[in-house]
Amino acid sequence: MALPAFAARALRPPLQPEQGAPARTTCPRRHSRVEAELAASRPGSVAASVRAGPPRGVSLGFNSPPLQDKPPKAFSSLAGALRAPLFALLPRGRRRRMHDLRRRWDLGSLCRALLTRGLAAVGHSLKHVLSAIFSKIFGPLASVGNMDEKSNKLLLALVMLFLFAVIVLQYVCPGTECQLLRLQAFSSPVPDPYRSEDESSARFVPRYNFSRSDLLRKVDFDINGDDLIVFLHIQKTGGTTFGRHLVRNIQLEQPCECRVGQKKCTCHRPGKRETWLFSRFSTGWSCGLHADWTELTSCVPAVVDGKRDARLRPSRNFHYITILRDPVSRYLSEWRHVQRGATWKASLHVCDGRPPTSEELPSCYTGDDWSGCPLKEFMDCPYNLANNRQVRMLSDLTLVGCYNLSVMPEKQRNKILLESAKSNLKHMAFFGLTEFQRKTQYLFEKTFNMNFISPFIQYNTTRASSVEINEEVQKRIEGLNFLDMELYSYAKDLFLQRYQFMRQKEHQDARRKRQEQRKFLKGRLLQTHFQSQSQSQSQSQSQGQSQSPGQNLSQNPNPNPNQNLTQNLSQNLTQRSNPKLIQRENRGSQKQGSGQGQSDNTSNGTNDYIGSVETWR
Repeated sequence: MALPAFAARALRPPLQPEQGAPARTTCPRRHSRVEAELAASRPGSVAASVRAGPPRGVSLGFNSPPLQDKPPKAFSSLAGALRAPLFALLPRGRRRRMHDLRRRWDLGSLCRALLTRGLAAVGHSLKHVLSAIFSKIFGPLASVGNMDEKSNKLLLALVMLFLFAVIVLQYVCPGTECQLLRLQAFSSPVPDPYRSEDESSARFVPRYNFSRSDLLRKVDFDINGDDLIVFLHIQKTGGTTFGRHLVRNIQLEQPCECRVGQKKCTCHRPGKRETWLFSRFSTGWSCGLHADWTELTSCVPAVVDGKRDARLRPSRNFHYITILRDPVSRYLSEWRHVQRGATWKASLHVCDGRPPTSEELPSCYTGDDWSGCPLKEFMDCPYNLANNRQVRMLSDLTLVGCYNLSVMPEKQRNKILLESAKSNLKHMAFFGLTEFQRKTQYLFEKTFNMNFISPFIQYNTTRASSVEINEEVQKRIEGLNFLDMELYSYAKDLFLQRYQFMRQKEHQDARRKRQEQRKFLKGRLLQTHFQSQSQSQSQSQSQGQSQSPGQNLSQNPNPNPNQNLTQNLSQNLTQRSNPKLIQRENRGSQKQGSGQGQSDNTSNGTNDYIGSVETWR
């Protein structure tokens, strides 16, 4: 019987290269793909087992016998040829590579086994160490039962308690900003409340002298009445964030209704379909986009009460509020906003009943927007409204002829605008600063007696802070905004003085309240003490009268001390409104002799305490 072709080729000796021919660097292919699949398809063959390979993570053992690299034996029959191992059909180099792969599998399994056993040993040792520690600490529990089992349960309970505490801590105080997660919270002292957000001391030397009425801002805002809060929103001062706080973060009897997907919220008074807030997020831009002081003072009354007759309009109190920002940071932030395509074309700039003409207010760009403009081009435009924007939006433009620059000289115009902006800012119900978020929240709450739900957050990283400018560019920006620089210095001085004044007033009120409470409690204790003493004296008097009435009268010239105490109390209560009469009685008591006894002095002191308590009541 003839052998198959592939078996004959397997038993054929290797071909020798011809003389003078270059040596081959690779082994020739001894079998085709079809022949290899035919050898692997036989059940139980070595080829199938090698092709499948050991399972993932399982090896055949490190000491398994290596593959024999011997030449195949000659087979005399077809069955013997078909039972030949696959390695007999593979080249020598491929057999070596498969042998190395098998050894790698064995080394990986050995490493995994060593790692598993090592971790188990460490865990077992740690278990014994913890058991010894708990046995030392909880010694009395060892006599009750098996200490090993109890220590395991106790260790499991402590681990579960720790995980529960971590979960609760992350839920109550998420993030890395929590004071409980900072190591400095356990070592540093209590922070100074008079310290600003930028870690600079707020105990500054005031530059301006303000009166008590300028510093004490206490607005009697009646949300159930007709009062209205008007928010003057200046561009790039953080007004959007503050406006959201007004509609979403205030504790109210009837909170603002804000729906998902809508910018405006419904802020009605309790029991009425009338708004108490005039801002972007409550009424929209009803007076134009970013309306200034001149527009709002003439537009808001007409918008709120426009449908009513002038004689039926209520006498409202319009409480204006606004937010200011450092002029350089605000200017850079507006430039970045304009670079992204903002134009504020919808702004009306209505002054004295009409908008400005194109000659009075030229445009700095010719296209649809000014997107992509460099900073130098932004600063070179002489008609740029970003220059001194805060002064222009807080001043009364009718005093200088609105936007007509030919009415008066520029120096006189700038002076009038600055003084008008300072006056309007000082007489506003409230203004805050973007650089002092927590102080802004505190002053608003004290001014309007309205509390926020969550505290304000100070963001020190903004788009303006990411812009790197040199000292020359900064000086030029300050020169272009010299009116805003003067106004911000004035506003910062007034703002910090108001904050310090309100804090000191709060501390004084709390101290006065504690003193009055202590005085009241002391008066109550003395009153109770002398009432019990008078009752004991009356009981002893009744017992003495039953024994010897004459002797009792000689020893006690006042037979009814309770009546004397009542008379003293009534006299003190009737005479507490006349301090001169009290001083005259005190002088008379001092002129009397010391033989009256010590009880009279004690009763006078008691009456003084009770009188002060009744006055406090």
